[in-house]
Amino acid sequence: MPSIIKPGAIAALALAALLPLHAMAAEQIVVSNFGVAANGMPYAIAMDKGFFKAEGADVSGILSSAGGGTTVRNLMTGHLSFGEIDLAGTVAAIQQGADLKIVSDNVLTVAEFVWAVKPDSPIKTIADLKGKKIGYTNPRSTSQALDILLLEAAGLKPDDAELVKTGGFGEAVVALNLGLIDASAIADPVWSKNKSQFRVLVSASDVLPPLCNVIGVTTGEAAATKGDFIRAILRGRRKAVEFMSAHPDEAADIVAKAYNLDVEVAKSTIHNLVAPSKSGVPYWSAGNFDFAGMDRMIRAQKLVGALSGDVDWSKIVDTSFLADDLKPKK
Repeated sequence: MPSIIKPGAIAALALAALLPLHAMAAEQIVVSNFGVAANGMPYAIAMDKGFFKAEGADVSGILSSAGGGTTVRNLMTGHLSFGEIDLAGTVAAIQQGADLKIVSDNVLTVAEFVWAVKPDSPIKTIADLKGKKIGYTNPRSTSQALDILLLEAAGLKPDDAELVKTGGFGEAVVALNLGLIDASAIADPVWSKNKSQFRVLVSASDVLPPLCNVIGVTTGEAAATKGDFIRAILRGRRKAVEFMSAHPDEAADIVAKAYNLDVEVAKSTIHNLVAPSKSGVPYWSAGNFDFAGMDRMIRAQKLVGALSGDVDWSKIVDTSFLADDLKPKK
């Protein structure tokens, strides 16, 4: 006698068959300047080594964007669950009404920056920058803010030197070589690619305190519905950061392919950024928050008009997605 399956059982079986597919649905994440700037390098490692998937996040790809408002828009209009974005761009979007939450503090310093001069430049100390032309990328950029902080560190005022927009770090290299500027902020990996042409006047990590660089961000909707995915991303990235410190040369091989860099350039960049810093604060963090560094970056961005008003971290930071050992101590 043939067995009979009841209609309710058929529906239950169909639902059970669909659930794993839904759970394993692949998602993109968005990372400011991925493939260009040093901040996003751990994501290349996490993808190559399978750290995201091992932690339960099936990441189909990493969407790169120019940072700030562009990355915020890609996160929100693309209905994505996670983005790595600069602090100022995120805070500005929240102030304008965007439903965003900061879930991790990913890069704690600006150690990828140096100020470079030509080898025969008479500029020997930061005090010598008085009356000189100093390059930065674009108005309201981090590099413009850092130029002002550098002058402060030298006991100078912003108008004691002429700040010159170059449009980018590659353009700054050209401007330095042509003598159009006297010094410029240049960030890795562009610095490692061109360092043989110049002399380091000073490294950011030697003269500036820790400044929050980029953060992990999610939307209010994703925070409520994609918590497991967000936690898995943070765990996978943490594994990648630990791998980069333990195996910098192997990490450089991976980054070189993902970023289309010469391996020696990738090695120089990664070794620079995993080396112990003067402050004792690492460049790539495990995700833990340094609120003092965040406050410093907010002040720096106010100096160049990128932000205004006060910021209440308690209203826009959600630490619940971090591993317990990374959460702020109460």
